[in-house]
Formats: sequence, C-alpha cells, structure tokens
Amino acid sequence: MYILKGKFPIEKFEALQTPFYYYDMKLLGETLEVVKTESGKYGYHVHYAVKANANPRILQTIAAAGLGADCVSGGEVRAALDAGFPAGKVVFAGVGKADWEIDLGLDADIFCFNVESLAELEIINERAAAKGKTARIALRINPEVDAHTHAKITTGLKENKFGINLGLLGKVLDAMKQMPHVRLIGIHAHIGSQITDMSAFRNLAIRMNEIQDELEARGIQVENLNFGGGLGIDYYHPNHLPIPAFDNYFAVFKKLLQLRPGQQVHFEPGRSVVAQCGTLISRVLYVKEGEAKKFAILDAGFTDLIRPAMYDAYHRIENLSSDGEVELYDVVGPICESSDVFGKDVELNETHRGDFIALRSAGAYGEVMASQYNCRALPKAYYSDQL
Repeated sequence: MYILKGKFPIEKFEALQTPFYYYDMKLLGETLEVVKTESGKYGYHVHYAVKANANPRILQTIAAAGLGADCVSGGEVRAALDAGFPAGKVVFAGVGKADWEIDLGLDADIFCFNVESLAELEIINERAAAKGKTARIALRINPEVDAHTHAKITTGLKENKFGINLGLLGKVLDAMKQMPHVRLIGIHAHIGSQITDMSAFRNLAIRMNEIQDELEARGIQVENLNFGGGLGIDYYHPNHLPIPAFDNYFAVFKKLLQLRPGQQVHFEPGRSVVAQCGTLISRVLYVKEGEAKKFAILDAGFTDLIRPAMYDAYHRIENLSSDGEVELYDVVGPICESSDVFGKDVELNETHRGDFIALRSAGAYGEVMASQYNCRALPKAYYSDQL
C-alpha cells in the first residue's frame, strides 16, 4: 500500500488522546493559493461554504486568505463574522431562515441573502421594512440540472427542497414588484456536492445563460451570478491528488458563460477547499478474530466521522504504525449501532492494538458533523504547525 507516513508526526501523536482531528495547515494554505490564483484569472469571487468545516482556526485561515463566506444558518453567519470574514463578503442561504437569523443578516449588512421561496422573500421584506432597511437578495433557482452525484447531496432538481422551481420564477418576480424592501442583485444555483463530472457544470452554465435570457425578456438584468459549489475531491488518492482541479472547474464557466457588461460571478466551494487537509486519527482498541471476518475496532466512531454511515461514503484508511503484510479488515467503531462501520474488507498493513489509524479526507463534514451520541466526548483538533 502507498502510505505517506512522513506526512504525520506519529511520535507527537503518542501524547495525544485519540480520536482527534489533525489538520495539515500547509496543504490548506496551498489549496487556498490555488483557489485564489485560478479564480483570480477571471475576476471570480469565492465564498467558502462554512458548513463544510466551521473550526475557528480553519475559518480564520480562510478569511485571512481573502475569501468570502457562504453561510446556511445564523450560527454560521456569526462564526464567519467572528473569524474575520467581512460582512460585505458574506452570503446567506438556507430554506428555513428564522426571523432572528434574517435580522442578524440585516443588522450585519451582509452582502446577500440567497432566497429559496416566495414565502421567505415576503418575510425578509417584512423584517427589512421594520428596520427601515433594504435587503439585497439573489433568487436561488432550481435549474433542473442533474449533478450525477449521491441522491442525498443532489440539490438542483424539481423534487429537491431547495430553491425556486423554474416554473414558479415568473410568479416570484411579479410578487417582488410589491416588495420595496428587497432588491434583486443576483441569481443563484447550487446543483449538488461531490461533483466530479464537469459536464454537470457545463450544463449549469448553459442553463444560466437561458435563465438570463428569460429575465431580460422581462426587462430584468442582474449584477451577480452565483453558481454555488459542488466540486468534488479524490477520496481514493488523497496522497497523490490533494488539491482538486480548480483550473478546469473555473475554466468551464469562463468558456461557456455569456456575461453581461459589469456582471460579477460567484462560487461557494466547501469540501474542495478543506477536505484533504483534515484527517481523523484514531487508535485500534482491539483486533477481533471472527469466523469469516477480522475486525479492527477503533476508538473513533460515526460520532466523529458520519459520512460512511450516512452516505455509504468511502474514506481511505491507513495504518500509520505498521509496515507488516497487507491483510483485510472490517474497520469499525465502538458505537452501539450496526452502521458504525468505516469500511469493509479494507486493505491494511498487519494491525494490532494501539496502532494509529488515519481516516483520510476528513476535513469536510468530519468535525463539523460530530455528535455526542452514546455520551461520547467531542474530539479535539490539532494543527500541523502547532505540534
């Protein structure tokens, strides 16, 4: 097996209580530089999707790099502002914004609300009127583009709860004429997550051109186009392909978009920015010899990395402590649920109690989705430049 063991300071791990999240801050910095370079070629704006990882140090690092923030709750808006993201670079999406969350965005004067329904638009208009403000909004459209990804992370189809269906767009635009406290500044679309087929983004760019034509037929021209996020990573080869193909991603839109003069383009990547810099480090509690299976039972469980249990997701698993012969193990956690399985028939170097196990590509939807089910403590986070 190819394992980049020098990447992890195992000798320093000995003093730490497992499980814990380990962040490679050098890789995060390199990834951010690529994002800035590739988006900067075209003058695109990038807002980091806070839901992928809201660790305060991670947020501060991304804010310091000059990115904006894409938030989907009032708590995320607060976290972004506390981390140093300028309010003028904060966008706020989500199908169920509570009144206090809308008020928070208005009071902070965030850049934009990504509005997902007529009902929400009416409340934003009411809350803004009560404060004597005008809310900047972008309409989140369901573009009917198939992302060709997992059903639980597809968001751009008619049957999804997100956004405004194309067939209802005219009704919303007509209603907006009677809402003086909202101002339409953009159109937003997000079709899903972990997308590796660039044809989905090509289709999205073409569909956005068509939507713009429809808007202009109504005499409407918007200042901003927001394409959400969704760029996938390589979960199978985190050592060889640690930074996604941001060059190809942004180039698709540059090639196909029919921009109007002065129009600005925005993106909201999350996973692609932070996933590969994070690893869940665990230790083996027991190696259990079954009649048909051999189990490596870890002290980490789905409370610490829920993606395999929730999405049947693959994460590369490496034994950092062993150079022994490769054997097959079912790698499982201690949670009292049959779904607490990280991988079946995983190839690991011969594994023993106490070995350090790395669950790779855990920087996105790892720490941020951790729970205390079974009354387990939340793992701590450590950083490569502080050990």
